[in-house]
Amino acid sequence: MAVTFDMYQTLAIGVGALFLGRHIKKKVYFFERFCIPAPVIGGGIVSILVCVLHVLGFLDVAYDETIKDICMTVFFTTVGYQLDIRTLKSGGRMFPKMLIVIAIIAFAQNGTALLMSTLLNLNPLLGMSVGSIPMIGGHGTSAAFGPVLEEMGLEGATTICTAAATFGLIAGSLIGGPIGDSLIRRKDLTKTARDSDAVPESREETAKERLFELMPSACHLAIAIGVGSVLSYLLSLTGMVFPKYIGGLLTGAVISNIGSFSGKYKVYTEEVNKIGELMLDFFLGIALITIKLWILADLALPLVIMISAQVVFMIIFARFGVFHILGGNYDAAVLTAGVCGFGLGATPNAMANVQAVTQNRPPSRTAFLLIPLIGGLFIDIINSFTILLFLNLIRSGLAFS
Repeated sequence: MAVTFDMYQTLAIGVGALFLGRHIKKKVYFFERFCIPAPVIGGGIVSILVCVLHVLGFLDVAYDETIKDICMTVFFTTVGYQLDIRTLKSGGRMFPKMLIVIAIIAFAQNGTALLMSTLLNLNPLLGMSVGSIPMIGGHGTSAAFGPVLEEMGLEGATTICTAAATFGLIAGSLIGGPIGDSLIRRKDLTKTARDSDAVPESREETAKERLFELMPSACHLAIAIGVGSVLSYLLSLTGMVFPKYIGGLLTGAVISNIGSFSGKYKVYTEEVNKIGELMLDFFLGIALITIKLWILADLALPLVIMISAQVVFMIIFARFGVFHILGGNYDAAVLTAGVCGFGLGATPNAMANVQAVTQNRPPSRTAFLLIPLIGGLFIDIINSFTILLFLNLIRSGLAFS
């Protein structure tokens, strides 16, 4: 039986999965202890159930994912709204280090994939289909470069890349929280959190006043999203690949900074942050329930081995490389959790990992600002150049032929 859920029903199921995940996380110590995001728990259960019904031939589910893209765009616009230039200066030294980390991951993922394909006596293009294209690139880069691999002779490359990206999305959400939490606990890093990152005291105001301020803050976001959609279109004309939300993120940053520096209008950082948290939870809840786990079952054993090698690399490099490169302090531990998220999945997963690790700890403004900035603007650029380098080496017969 085939069932199609419209975007309203999809939202309802995604939110239901979110509530389920939160309930289970409170009841099961393991999930709370290792900072597994609630949407991953609830959405994972729904995805497994749907997968079982699909495999048994009882139910074939399809979702309208329009609302997922809307939630993602709103969330990243709220992130842009909080990119205060003066605050960014505090994370200035971390910025080039993060770019180095991203470059290392992209090169290492492709190197690992090609090495494994050689050891398993497979087509090097098959190795590339489980390298940085689906791992650090995610579903968007998989859709962009899958056809390129097919043109080079790898049949079904887009499907393989998409399946690998799905696996990475799950793995990145599962390993990021535990690694970041372990680093903070074992090294007692909470005491290194900066005072400027401490949780601000709540303002003394009535609930009615706070509710009233949601209106102008929502209006700021609506304007940023509308103008941002035009900006995203203009950026797409350059021929470079940017995520859909990049226009909203940049426009939100402009609106916020103009208000902050000029004083002509109020900047509603706290209200916008709350809206952003809500949209992130909605997005992840929908993203997890719409994962087609049965695609992973279609992967042959060699592909599973190669993807597992990528996960092992990410765990080792995050724990013993990323953390130390970024300074070995509290911000570095939180950023390490985030890097696991977009190193194997996507930027929203990275933000969910950051949120999970800091849930009962001081926030890390550096991580909250740099993760979406790097994930939204620089990952695809660095990764694209890296992919093209490796593909040209393969084409010329210089790499793992």
